[in-house]
Amino acid sequence: MAAPSGTVPAAGSELARPKGGFMVPKSVILRKTTPAEASAHAIWTLRAALNVGALQCQYSPFLRTVKNYNEMLRHHSGDLARAQSTMVGHFRRHDGARALNSFDQYTTRTYNSFSTLDAQYSFCEAVGSAGRKLLLKQRGTLGDAAVELNPALRAALSQPPPLPAFDLSVLNGYAVPILVMEPEVEERRRRRR
Repeated sequence: MAAPSGTVPAAGSELARPKGGFMVPKSVILRKTTPAEASAHAIWTLRAALNVGALQCQYSPFLRTVKNYNEMLRHHSGDLARAQSTMVGHFRRHDGARALNSFDQYTTRTYNSFSTLDAQYSFCEAVGSAGRKLLLKQRGTLGDAAVELNPALRAALSQPPPLPAFDLSVLNGYAVPILVMEPEVEERRRRRR
């Protein structure tokens, strides 16, 4: 589905809710953006995903989510600073004096758009992979990397959990034991009534 005329769809935005688990968070969609703002949004979205991954995925040292996030902040600090400035400018253009408050709300919504327990394992794997790839990218190319990596991060959120959660259909075909009370227990129960 195409974006409405005159708008640039935000990088990684989805027009339809993906299939998967029951807790698939929606991506943040901005009001009308310029190409520079769309790129900054992609960068800020990627930063949020890696930050959430650093917090949620510490259970696996192999993924190196904390180390990769911290190294990404240092390696791509110039791109991140420009993206933040561009995003504040976006909100200044739309919200005037409330720009910083709007930017804070946007940042919170962006972080929340990556928070899920339903697909935590697949999300953590995707964040670990994205973090490693980002450290190989040259400075000044974070916008292109964000456009490349954000779809996989977003798709990882729609993966069903590795084990069926709340899906009782997995019991089909399995014998469920019938519990029978011993005669003495049954007699005591009848006397209490």
